[in-house]
Amino acid sequence: MKTTPGALILISFFFLFACKKESFITSPDARVTITADSLKYDTVFTTTGSVTQSFKIVNENDQKINISSVKLMGGNSSAYKINADGFVGPEINNLEIAANDSLYVFVSVVIDQNTNDLPFIVQDSIRVSYNGRDRWVQLEAWGQNAHFFRNKEITGSETWTNDLPYVILGSLIVDPNQILTIEKGCHIYVHADAPLIINGTIQVNGEADSADRVYFRGDRLDEPYKDFPASWPGIYFNSGSKDNIFNYAVLKNAYQAIAAQDPSPNANPKVTLNECIIDNAYDAGIITNNSSVYATNCLISNCGKNLALVKGGDYQFIHCTVATYSNDYILHKDPVLLASNYINVNNVAQTAPLNALFRNCIFWGDGGLVDDEVVIAKDAGATLAVSFDYVLWKIQKTDPTTVAGVTTNQIINNQAPLFDSVNNSKKYYDFHLQDSSPAKDKGISTSVIIDLDGKPRPVGLPDLGCYEKQ
Repeated sequence: MKTTPGALILISFFFLFACKKESFITSPDARVTITADSLKYDTVFTTTGSVTQSFKIVNENDQKINISSVKLMGGNSSAYKINADGFVGPEINNLEIAANDSLYVFVSVVIDQNTNDLPFIVQDSIRVSYNGRDRWVQLEAWGQNAHFFRNKEITGSETWTNDLPYVILGSLIVDPNQILTIEKGCHIYVHADAPLIINGTIQVNGEADSADRVYFRGDRLDEPYKDFPASWPGIYFNSGSKDNIFNYAVLKNAYQAIAAQDPSPNANPKVTLNECIIDNAYDAGIITNNSSVYATNCLISNCGKNLALVKGGDYQFIHCTVATYSNDYILHKDPVLLASNYINVNNVAQTAPLNALFRNCIFWGDGGLVDDEVVIAKDAGATLAVSFDYVLWKIQKTDPTTVAGVTTNQIINNQAPLFDSVNNSKKYYDFHLQDSSPAKDKGISTSVIIDLDGKPRPVGLPDLGCYEKQ
């Protein structure tokens, strides 16, 4: 076969071009993008480890590049660990990146416990070297020592004080007839696998100042997980549990924040909530089965079901705000209050008497699928006595008074309560009242002399809900 000069030129050009594409770019000015100049980790509890973060090294050239080194500068003694393109550090050498391709570098941190009570900073850096040039990614994490309990069982009465946070892994069980006392200012961080099971008693002694309240929440403090609902199971009060008291407690992001089974074995309420906040619980803020809960100055907000009081029981809610706005986390599809004297099990109604009083309360929801924010359901197999006294609620279809045994007095219907600030896009909610709120000065005087902030209520007519407009 005869080859023409033109064909030889074309073939030579092809091979030259192919060799160029397969060769490495060696210029220090090669276009390389590192997608982060720093990685920052929110508070990491010592010994438990962090989530993994990552960045990419991007070769923007039309030739391959050799990354001569990705090095964790703290070496084997660093609190950080790296993995680049599947290879484990602290130093990974000679990583080839094809033209217009990239690789990932993954970074995690485990911080050893020390003697510090306050959070402390742990820093390191990663050096990325290529073509005689060095680039840097800075690493920063805040470490926090804590009391770590895995499958903790309270077998004798115990008191927790505010010296370090408490991290619960596996479960926490309070045995029958034992008391767990939690003093003001304590922070309890609960892992996703760790229900708090109360067979005995828990007493929470928070105080009004935000630093003195007692906080229960999940142990993931990194974005975006720190605000996810259902990040921990919740607190479960079993049949024999009694005399549980929460003062100035904040329960956030649980699956079921408070779940109570059966009446108290004594004459006191099974759970008493004073000046408490229950927020962003995925399934329910408070869910009960023929139990007893007394709540004063409480905010139950943005939960899948704020209050689900089923199969009877004994309840008092005084000066409470129960409100939900549909958002990216939870679709508002259930009424903020459901109370019934029965529950269906295998299509058979199990019943128990229901007695409930709701006074000076707000029941409101918006942006979802709910017409009636208060639903009372009755079965003829048991008695039902439910009283709404000085209440603002949203009812658009079925008035609860159509249910025998429901009584009302001084109801404000379908007037928006005009909370101070509601911003779904920013997930910001302030349930204090505006000056023009229809709930202002519309309550009846009770023995409650403060509000959820610990500020005074007037001698005359108080506001509805948990906050008093000052």
